[in-house]
Amino acid sequence: MSSMVQSMTNGQAAQIAETILNGFNRHFTIFSKITEGARERFENADWEAERHASRERIEFYDIRVKDSIRDLRDQFELETFNSQLWFAVKREYVLLISNHLQPELAESFYNSVFCALFHRDYFGNDYIFVRSVVSTEFIDSEKPSYHVYYPAKRGFRDSIKQVLLDSGFNLPFEDINRDVRHIIKALINHTFTRPRRAHLNFQFQVISSIFFRNKAAYIVGRALNSNKDTPFAIPLLHSGNGSIYADAIIIGTQGLNRLFEFSYKYFMVDHPVPSSIVTFLRRLMPNRNKESFYSAIGFHKQGKTVFYREYLHHLKHSEDELIFAPGIKGMVMAVFTLPSYPYVFKVIRDRFPPPKKTTRQQVLDTYRLVKMHDRVGRMSDVLEYSHVAMPRGRFAEDLLEELYETCANSISEEGDQIIIKHLYIERRMTPLNLAVQQAQGKYLVHLMKGYGDAIKELAAANIFPGDLLLKNFGVTGQGQGRVVFYDYDEICYLSECNFREIPEALYPEDEMASEPWYSIGVDDVFPEQFATFLFADNRVRQVFLKYHRDLLDPAFWIQKQENIKDGIYEDVFPYPKKIRFDRQTK
Repeated sequence: MSSMVQSMTNGQAAQIAETILNGFNRHFTIFSKITEGARERFENADWEAERHASRERIEFYDIRVKDSIRDLRDQFELETFNSQLWFAVKREYVLLISNHLQPELAESFYNSVFCALFHRDYFGNDYIFVRSVVSTEFIDSEKPSYHVYYPAKRGFRDSIKQVLLDSGFNLPFEDINRDVRHIIKALINHTFTRPRRAHLNFQFQVISSIFFRNKAAYIVGRALNSNKDTPFAIPLLHSGNGSIYADAIIIGTQGLNRLFEFSYKYFMVDHPVPSSIVTFLRRLMPNRNKESFYSAIGFHKQGKTVFYREYLHHLKHSEDELIFAPGIKGMVMAVFTLPSYPYVFKVIRDRFPPPKKTTRQQVLDTYRLVKMHDRVGRMSDVLEYSHVAMPRGRFAEDLLEELYETCANSISEEGDQIIIKHLYIERRMTPLNLAVQQAQGKYLVHLMKGYGDAIKELAAANIFPGDLLLKNFGVTGQGQGRVVFYDYDEICYLSECNFREIPEALYPEDEMASEPWYSIGVDDVFPEQFATFLFADNRVRQVFLKYHRDLLDPAFWIQKQENIKDGIYEDVFPYPKKIRFDRQTK
């Protein structure tokens, strides 16, 4: 290449790189503006605006990517791929983001733009960021990502009080001294080292940004005393009369893991350096990966990027085969897993056998609904990918045969790779029906209480699962895990359902007929049938009826619908009721 041509290529490359980065900067500015508004929405108790902002923010990313693609096509000739040009574009982009406060997010944005422009043949590290090139470990803004409080200097009580006051709300605390007493008592009862035994390094480290979600604002931090590291989160709630109060303190890694579970909607956290927030959260919950934290604070695209890098790394360092996921095969999705990796992969089948009446587009829509909606801790978040390459040699033969037979429109082969057109990835859980089969005594009670609670909490969020079979629910983790709904084939808004009582038969023989004696509309639901059709095992049925008989009453569901119609959304707390403070205690 001549020097003149090289110069022209470099000049255009710099312009393209700058255009893409401008697109990202525009996206982050708009994203941050709506996130920043969470404080005002909380202070005004404007919960409808909060729900709207959460849904709107999720859509921003794709809109900004499309805007950038339009700008590129308007300004540059990009109909054909030019390897030398795009090699230079990436090089120029690296220079631009080397001192950027969100370099990892800017890389993902670049990938999104490039992958939308060109064929997957070019999705290599020469042209996109398969591997990140900028370290984010020590990036911080002028505003520190966390504050430090020293009880040895200002006193234990005053330190806790200052932590609350530094939340920076314009509303007063309902009774801040009461809240401080509750927090100190809870910390001490949690085997926390008493102040009189404080070590030289005794301190509180608290993230400077507040975590907003639904009707709560969370202060998140940790206490350090010698080698003891105690993570905590303090949920602040609106009193409804112009003040706020501390509702509880969540102490320990287990409690924070639940707070940041994949089954809740994303937090609003305003900070110019998201990586610094992620770095701090990983100190609190070291067994979780970066993907979950980026997703938790609203950067779901970056979560996808990090996950895919970790997935590729795991593939390279493992040898086990992709196999059918445990449980009953679904009629809508083909589901498989890599035993050594805690996720399942879902592909939409080409055809859905009766009685399924859904369409492919409806399946796509329901998964998007879940992404946009408040999951209240009872629906699994899903990672969605297009044109994913997987090594053919890692597929078990029976699995590959079935995929070709049932999902032919979604898969193809390129060399030694299987290309999946549209892929959903979820965390692997134990199917509830399998868990129940093995469960006895208290654990069976735990599972069935959790199953009914999941249905009720989804109803409170205006979600009806549609198909309530146990196989459509999963159990997270090990032991006393949570019951989570994960099969979205027939999910719908609760407000769209028509809950009915079964009318009395006019004649006794009507009840013996093969067809019902009453008309059934497409949206009709008959709750009194739930126990009959859902629980063949009598011991399971009896436990369910003991704790959740109200789910069989149409009046229960109609009341939920009335609440939603009136704008009443019930509180669903991501922490146990037993740790909530008594506001009447002085």
